[in-house]
Amino acid sequence: MPSLPNQVAVVTGAGRGIGRAIALRFASEGASVVCVSRTSDNAEKTAADIRALGRTAWAAAVDVADGAAVAGAAEKILADAGRVDILVNNAGVTKDGLLMRMSEADWDVVLDTNLKGAFHFTKAFTRAFLKQRSGRIINISSVIGLMGNAGQANYAASKAGLIGFTKSIAREFGSRGITCNAIAPGFIETDMTAALGDELKTALMKQIPLGVLGGVEDIAAAAIYLAGPGGRYVTGQVLTVDGGMVM
Repeated sequence: MPSLPNQVAVVTGAGRGIGRAIALRFASEGASVVCVSRTSDNAEKTAADIRALGRTAWAAAVDVADGAAVAGAAEKILADAGRVDILVNNAGVTKDGLLMRMSEADWDVVLDTNLKGAFHFTKAFTRAFLKQRSGRIINISSVIGLMGNAGQANYAASKAGLIGFTKSIAREFGSRGITCNAIAPGFIETDMTAALGDELKTALMKQIPLGVLGGVEDIAAAAIYLAGPGGRYVTGQVLTVDGGMVM
C-alpha cells in the first residue's frame, strides 16, 4: 500500500540527482509532485517521468534564490494543485575554493541558493501549512554542515545554517501539527562524485565505515520515512545518511 496517497509534494532541485530521486520515489508512493528546477527542461523531464508512472506532476522553473519568483511560483502551485502537504528543500550548488581565494560572489551564490532558497520556499507555503494544520518540511543538508571541509567554507556554512533553520522551524510550527526535519547525506553517487578520480574515491571510502558510497535512493528512502506515516512524531531532527562517516 502506498505511503503517500493523495499527498502533494513540492521538491526543489528535482531536475537531477537527489532531488530527482526523491520526486520519483514520492510519486511511486502515491504522491502528486511539483518538480522545481532552475531550468524548465530539467523540471519537465522529471515531471514527464512521473506522469509515465501514472501520477500527476507539474514542472516549475524557478531560481530559489529569487524571493519574488518563489512567491509567484508558490501561488501558482497552490492554485494548480489545491494544496501542498510536503516540501523538500533540496536545491543546492557548490562553488568550492580556499577561503583566502574565495570571492564574495561565490560565497553569496551558495548561501543564497542553499540556505536562502529554503527560507523562500518555506515562507511561501507557511500560511497554507498553518491553515491546514499539517505539513512535512524536509531540508537536505549535508555531513559537510556537521563536520566542515577545507575548501568548502561557503557550502559548509549554508548546510550548517539549514540545520539551525530546521530546528527553529520545528519549534515554530510544531503546535500546528507541522514537522520539519533535515537529512544530511554523506558521499552519494551523483554527477558530482562521478567526476572524481578513482584515487580520490578510494580515499573517500576509507572514511566511511560501510566502505561504499551511498546512492540517491538511500536519501529518497530517508525522505519517504520523514514524509510518511512513520515520521509523524519526528521533528527538529537531523537524519544522517552517510554509511557511518559522522558518528
